[in-house]
Amino acid sequence: MNINKNYQNLEDSYLFSTVARKQREFQEANPDKKVIRLSIGDVTLPLAPAVIEAMHKAVDEMGTKEGFHGYGPEQGYDFLKQSIQSYYASHGTQLETDEIFISDGAKSDVGNILDLFSQDNVVLVPDPVYPVYVDTNTMAGRKIVYMNANEENGFLPLPDASVKADIIYLCSPNNPTGAVYDRDGLKAWVDYALANNAILLFDAAYECFVTSDDLPRSIYEIEGAKKCAIEFCSFSKTAGFTGTRCGYTVVPMELEFDGVKMNKMWLRRQTTKFNGVPYIVQRGAAAVFTEEGMAQIQENLGYYQENARILSEALDELGVWYTGGKNSPYIWLKCPNGMESWEFFDYLLENANVVGTPGAGFGKNGKNFFRLTAFGDREQTIEAVERIKKLLG
Repeated sequence: MNINKNYQNLEDSYLFSTVARKQREFQEANPDKKVIRLSIGDVTLPLAPAVIEAMHKAVDEMGTKEGFHGYGPEQGYDFLKQSIQSYYASHGTQLETDEIFISDGAKSDVGNILDLFSQDNVVLVPDPVYPVYVDTNTMAGRKIVYMNANEENGFLPLPDASVKADIIYLCSPNNPTGAVYDRDGLKAWVDYALANNAILLFDAAYECFVTSDDLPRSIYEIEGAKKCAIEFCSFSKTAGFTGTRCGYTVVPMELEFDGVKMNKMWLRRQTTKFNGVPYIVQRGAAAVFTEEGMAQIQENLGYYQENARILSEALDELGVWYTGGKNSPYIWLKCPNGMESWEFFDYLLENANVVGTPGAGFGKNGKNFFRLTAFGDREQTIEAVERIKKLLG
């Protein structure tokens, strides 16, 4: 028996585990200090009333012989897929319901989708990057190359014709940088993928934060994308399902490589390795797209968007360079006075008792940058801002 030695190439600890450990150690050493966490991208508001009502009703159904649901379709119930189809249509994107696969979250599918691809594919990811893209391919032993996301290009790198890759990861609005591609930017990547017989893995987990009409919310708003892209999305940020777990992946019927339809491959993979999302959770997710649900969800999103505005205005006042804050729940700021991100993490924690996420944890291009999240409590966000302004002002 031989172990998968590719695991030895991973960092010893997942980024957010390290952040949590350092916060815990500081709190234990300073029990009288109130620490405010603006690090992990977890939501703080409760589920919307429409969602709770739908889930309660589904629980009651499960208690009757007529309403009981056992194993459901691995790709999701039609009632939820049709709701997602209508949601996309409301933004001008047409999908077939058989192109939509319900999952327990975007993170799972971003890793699981790699089952469809040969180990010898070259993977292209931005730097800085959401660690899951890198770690899942490192586990599989694939070669990874990096595109430069930096201050000069606004952390929105464009294709380099001299770089050849087979699997390309894009996230917009981006985690960690909060930067958002416009249509021309995404069109450049679609054209690159089509020209190089490559596939785009497009993470749209934060699409609900896009409020500017001139910015795309889906890769499928770009002509030709259905021939080269798979899209992942989640209810975690849209509707606060971080603890409820539900998301979806779109695999277009037009997507085909070596004469094989990727939709058919993904269906085969899911029916073998996945038993589906619970009926009760899917009923709650479907309620998100009702008129009542959308109004309640928008109220929650508005709460986080206001937090982002509060953080952004403080950085503007301090003269700190950043991306994000608009059309995104993340603020990616340049560490003051040339500090490196872990140095700034300690400085902020020890002197302002505020926790953020060091940019170095997302790649070498993040070593002088720092991520703050707008998903915190409003009063704590305001207090954190006052502490940061006092410290840096």
